Amino acid sequence: MTVTLLGATEIRRLAAELDVTPTKKLGQNFVVDANTVRKIVQAARVDAGERVVEIGPGLGSLTLAILETGAAVTAVEIDHRLAARLPQTAVDHGVESDRLTVVDADAMRVTELPGEPTVLVANLPYNVSVPVLLHFLETFPYLQRGVVMVQAEVAERLAAKPGSKIYGSPSVKAAWYGEWKLAGTVSRQVFWPVPNVDSLLVGFDRSEGERGSEDERRQTFRIVDAAFNQRRKMLRQALSGVFGSSAAASDALIAAGVAPTARGEDLTVDDYQRVAQQVNAVGVAAASD
Repeated sequence: MTVTLLGATEIRRLAAELDVTPTKKLGQNFVVDANTVRKIVQAARVDAGERVVEIGPGLGSLTLAILETGAAVTAVEIDHRLAARLPQTAVDHGVESDRLTVVDADAMRVTELPGEPTVLVANLPYNVSVPVLLHFLETFPYLQRGVVMVQAEVAERLAAKPGSKIYGSPSVKAAWYGEWKLAGTVSRQVFWPVPNVDSLLVGFDRSEGERGSEDERRQTFRIVDAAFNQRRKMLRQALSGVFGSSAAASDALIAAGVAPTARGEDLTVDDYQRVAQQVNAVGVAAASD
């Protein structure tokens, strides 16, 4: 049976049926254009037989576009009404019931994903996009690639390279897991309601093998946070609190092959990892979450 997609009229009807009024708090700008959801799926290189995790499926427009490829979907939805309705919407549009699994939960609290999906696809609101993405990459090592639609500012920051004005802690932390690139533009007019900000697609491919242990990741992220909490300060100053003094921070930076006068926005994730390794070398107390 052919899978069909949602149209703008049906999306509004479903929202009325469920008494869902799109809110900024939950980032509920529903995509009402079939070409756009197919574009996202194509950018994510979704193939038949794969399992995809979709975060925040909403009324199901992007979900159906993923299922249209022949892939299976694990959908994580925080809104109980939307989570309960999605399976019926999928069946109504020609989807076999065993190809969609809905997890009714806050994405930030999810620690298990049915089917161990290898691809991530999502339309994420500004206020949770980076924490959710980092949580999923940290928690689910079997996720190998993905594409997310986010506010343009977030996409550009995730894909930013060292030395650019928008390079920041999200850029470094995302790079810990793999390569990030901008993957396409999205018109404001494909959303209901129409947002007052631009959106972009950003994609990632996870690096082969683990970059480091969980302790190394935590220590590296601690250094990253310290560096960007005092943005534009020299690292010997920004990291003095971590290492105990500016002099100790300078010694650690030199040992890591980083100039003490460099700034946080100049360093790659590899640089940060080498600096973090000096924390244990000089006996600084380990980081804790």
